[in-house]
Amino acid sequence: MINFIGITKDNRLDKNTSIDNAVLSDYKWFWVDFSEPTEEEIKHLTDTFHFHPLAVEDCVQEFQRPKLDYYKNYTYYVTHIVREEDKTIIKDELDFFVGESCIVTFHKVPSLEVSKVWNHLLSMESVADCDTYYVFYEILDKIVDNYFPIIYKIEDELEKMIENTKSMNHLMNELFETRNMLLNLLHTINPMRDLLYRMLNSHHLNLNRVGERREYFSDIYDHLLKLSEMVMTNREVTSDIRDSYLSLNSHQTNNVMKLLTIITSIFAPLTFIAGIYGMNFENIPELEWKYGYFLSLTLMFIIGVAMLLYFRRQGWFK
Repeated sequence: MINFIGITKDNRLDKNTSIDNAVLSDYKWFWVDFSEPTEEEIKHLTDTFHFHPLAVEDCVQEFQRPKLDYYKNYTYYVTHIVREEDKTIIKDELDFFVGESCIVTFHKVPSLEVSKVWNHLLSMESVADCDTYYVFYEILDKIVDNYFPIIYKIEDELEKMIENTKSMNHLMNELFETRNMLLNLLHTINPMRDLLYRMLNSHHLNLNRVGERREYFSDIYDHLLKLSEMVMTNREVTSDIRDSYLSLNSHQTNNVMKLLTIITSIFAPLTFIAGIYGMNFENIPELEWKYGYFLSLTLMFIIGVAMLLYFRRQGWFK
């Protein structure tokens, strides 16, 4: 589906024009949104707007890394919309072709961010101060703002893990799922941050032509810096939790091994004594003693108590 909004020279909204007429009409600027486009609709990118074939190819193929490419009369942007489903990070690509008098958005799945800005633009009393980069900023700002709830949710999950009483295997599975989510977020946030950095330091773009537009994009860049730091901090937290539980598991294993060692050490001499007198030789003098059985039990008891006292003195029961 293709949607259109045009801003006339006298700052009126027009949304009833076809794409072909929009390109030929004398609009101040216009916005065309390709939402879940068909193959025929995609052809407008080259046939009507004459965008570069490489940009169109990247746009259609999807799953490109967030980036920007400069062309003669426009700039091509690749951005990622991120959402979380069942502890899995889902990335949807949203592409922009932004020029002085035209902005084209392209997405193969419905975009809530685009819809919000579209409806907001239609409801504005005055669009005199708006331009193509206003639309681009508003959408980009909403994309980046939607990263925060995902990270906040991950932080809540990490707090639960710290207080966790579940089994070690279940905890480690949750921990690795969380680390994988953070890694996927980082693979989106860092390229988005680099994209904003290139924009703010570019000589190709005139971001100051509408008030403090540069400051607004700089604010998005600051948000991305904060997001990157939050992700890295949470990854460190997951590492700390993992190391703590592995250390605890190792400590518990050592305690079990210590107990088994004590039991084995105590029963080793007792087994030795029992083994000697359990041999089937006829000439074992002690077998004829009247109190031989009680004497051997007493000896075993004394050895067992002595071994326990020894281990206690060595601090094995602390």
